[in-house]
Amino acid sequence: MADGTDAHLTGTVVHKVLNNNVVISIDESGRERVLMGRGLGFALKPTDVIDPARVEKTFVLDGGDDGDRAVQMLTDVPYPVIEAVSRAVDEAERMLERSLGRRFTMAVIDHIQFVRERLAQGIRIPTASMPELRVLHPQEFATAEAMAASIGSALEMTLPDEEAVFLTMHLLNATRDEPNGTAALLFRRVQHVVHTVENGLGVTLDATSPDYARFILHVQFLLQRLVNRSMLHSQDSSFFEFAKHSYPRSFEIAEQVKDYVREATGSELTDEELLYVIVHVERLKSQLSLPTE
Repeated sequence: MADGTDAHLTGTVVHKVLNNNVVISIDESGRERVLMGRGLGFALKPTDVIDPARVEKTFVLDGGDDGDRAVQMLTDVPYPVIEAVSRAVDEAERMLERSLGRRFTMAVIDHIQFVRERLAQGIRIPTASMPELRVLHPQEFATAEAMAASIGSALEMTLPDEEAVFLTMHLLNATRDEPNGTAALLFRRVQHVVHTVENGLGVTLDATSPDYARFILHVQFLLQRLVNRSMLHSQDSSFFEFAKHSYPRSFEIAEQVKDYVREATGSELTDEELLYVIVHVERLKSQLSLPTE
């Protein structure tokens, strides 16, 4: 989030004081720049020169509605929250070895403040544990857990376990080189397929089993192949016909997955793709010691 240096800020003049910790200046390019630091804005007046040694974070403010929302948030949110999130984001960037961008930081600040307000009112909005995330995105999930622990420690509170899930989703949207929201959409579709299989088998799958991990990864790659229009094709249908007749229950569940994929994406799974879904479902079923066909 920081993109300024002490030397770069030398001679910077205040343009607007948002509160005791956040001020806005105009940089050499005429852009509004947010400068943050504990007590930075105290007793400052427009046209005062800012002490660069007191600036902890700085970033260029977006124009339009996004910029207005950022200013309002930085004005209203207590500085300890901004500080805690900023430090957690810095650590996350080191863990992932990439920049996450100021929009990510602002989104997390907004989210954490919302969580604090809910918890203060005794309201907790639980979410599914989403074990698929650990399998599909282990690095982002581990980073999200570290962020939640860091923010909770700094604010002297224990964030609910589900915050690692929410933070992972924010990280995915910030780190995937895809249109905004694509990673989260792919994950939700994987999750829907998993629920379809669980409902078909009448069980909750063991998220720690190797077969579960293999199944999750296969579904992810299947959906990615579908998006890239590179689905598996085979001229030999004998294996598909064998699986279809040998494993009718797994075939029925695979057909439900096919129906969902058609409804969600408008694309049709090939028999070859369906064959692998049948095989994975059958493997999961055999691990659960369910009655044979």
